[in-house]
Amino acid sequence: MNSISTFDITKYPLLDILKDIKIGRIQLPDFQRDWVWNDAQVRRVLASVSLAYPIGAVMMLQQSNHQVQFKPRLVDGITLPEPLLPNLLILDGQQRLTTLFMVLLSEQPVWVKDSKSNKLSRKWYYLDIEKALDPNTDRTEAIFALPESKILRSFNGHIIDASTPQQEFLAGLFPLSKVFFLSEWRSHYSQFWQYDPEKLKLIDTLELEVLKKFEHYQMPVIQLRDSLPKEAVCQVFEDTNTSGCDLNFFDLMTASYCADNFSLRDDWKHREASLKSFKVLRLLKNTDFMQAVTLVATYARRQSAIETGSKSEKLPAVTCRRSDILKLSKEEYQRWAQPVTKGFEEAARFLHTQKIFDASHIGYPIQLVSLAAILTILGKRKSSEQTRSALARWLWCGMFGEMYTGGHEARAAHDVLEVTQWLSGGSLPTTITSADFSVRRLVGVRKRYGAVYQGLSALLRRSGAIDWSTGEEINDVLYFEQRVESHHIFPVAWCKKQGIEPKKYNCLVNRTPLSASTNKKIGSKSPEVYLSQFEKLGTSSVKLDEMLRSHAIDPATLRHNDFEAFFTARILTLMDLISMAMGKSFTIESFEGTYEEYKNSNGNGWHQSLAVNY
Repeated sequence: MNSISTFDITKYPLLDILKDIKIGRIQLPDFQRDWVWNDAQVRRVLASVSLAYPIGAVMMLQQSNHQVQFKPRLVDGITLPEPLLPNLLILDGQQRLTTLFMVLLSEQPVWVKDSKSNKLSRKWYYLDIEKALDPNTDRTEAIFALPESKILRSFNGHIIDASTPQQEFLAGLFPLSKVFFLSEWRSHYSQFWQYDPEKLKLIDTLELEVLKKFEHYQMPVIQLRDSLPKEAVCQVFEDTNTSGCDLNFFDLMTASYCADNFSLRDDWKHREASLKSFKVLRLLKNTDFMQAVTLVATYARRQSAIETGSKSEKLPAVTCRRSDILKLSKEEYQRWAQPVTKGFEEAARFLHTQKIFDASHIGYPIQLVSLAAILTILGKRKSSEQTRSALARWLWCGMFGEMYTGGHEARAAHDVLEVTQWLSGGSLPTTITSADFSVRRLVGVRKRYGAVYQGLSALLRRSGAIDWSTGEEINDVLYFEQRVESHHIFPVAWCKKQGIEPKKYNCLVNRTPLSASTNKKIGSKSPEVYLSQFEKLGTSSVKLDEMLRSHAIDPATLRHNDFEAFFTARILTLMDLISMAMGKSFTIESFEGTYEEYKNSNGNGWHQSLAVNY
């Protein structure tokens, strides 16, 4: 049986690999991150090679002239007037090979990251000759770094000076930058010590026991053939990457498009500046943009197939999975990038109508991607009131139904296909039909972030929630970039004194968006007290009641410090608000008002005794 393989395994002398790096025959794909290691990591790999210990295989990708998949870049520390087209690209082993090249062959100080401060500094690496030859000394202790000046002053006043070759000789230090230039260094060393037999023997021993290990070191290399597709390279990179950073498929596509004389990075920078002028898009990532472009491009492929009469089972899928993004051609990107940019701008405008003003207000960033793709596909149809009302319903169902918590890429693809079909007279999308929300969920959310919290805050803003101390709409407070956060209506300190359980007073029912100044005035006072203070400052009781109702609060329950009545009434009002936004009917189970019944009813406190349909 003929074997089929996409890779070869071999060994190369370390020196040959480093020489090929120096002349540009071996380079990096442009999607690789910059090299930065700390001192401990550098010393460990140098120590392992000096002992002829394995440091792991490296993986490289063939880069043939007839099929240039990725834009290459030189390894850090190399500058060439006219770089060659590389034969190989380093996929795994960048940190190790760059370290070894910079220390052993670059003849330059090495940029090293401080493990605590992350600051960079330039260092030279040396062997303490006596320690390196001492069998009882750990090899990493025999390797150390000196600053760029080659002079190190310790806290106790001790000075290590290797600023000249003569000072190196006197200090008994061997510069690792001379490992492959030993004969020249030995000549100067011998002359300095006037050919002292003991000194010459010391260097002979160092060469035999340590330095020869570098010269004869063999590096295992897994060599991927250039026939491997981009998505497979992406998968291999993720599976073998030892640096702990995820592969950004935007970087991979940048390298791929640059090989075709198109700078995806420059194109994104231009679009990013425009898009991020909208506060709601300020956290938009290049990968989000690529997902939206891919959703639109694959939708267009599907529509084209339908028009040409393809059978339904053979229609291309609408998708934004990484493997499919990597298949997006440069021409498709250029065709759809500008319409998708406009789609994101329309998404920002639409979200503003829903009182979602800032990127932090978005429950699921991937739903923003779906929204931009849908608006791009809809074109002029997006402007009608009917369409925008339908999109609002879909938005709230996605947020309150928490439909994007798992398999979000598949959900985004389904939404692009199903929502556009729905708006053309088709059936309801599954994001709406499957979405559900319950009182138990409302009571269960306690954190001041997440889709439910962000959704409820936006609905209150959309309903015209008014700040209690200023009398301004919360929307206006936000417009002037003042802080508005979720604050307790019945303050925590008061609730603790009353013996109310934290899971109850910390849930969303007892929270509402208020300005920081209002929250400061509330302090730890009871509602009866702080409401009275607001009135003494000039707010009429009628106006104050109006403000409270704008937050879905029954004023009477607050004025009487009746937490249980407040809790029950606000649940009904909030569920009504959510029900209308989602366009769904919920059965509300009644809350039996006593604290003891709540505490003893398995944590939910809801009984089937009363049903109210919305």
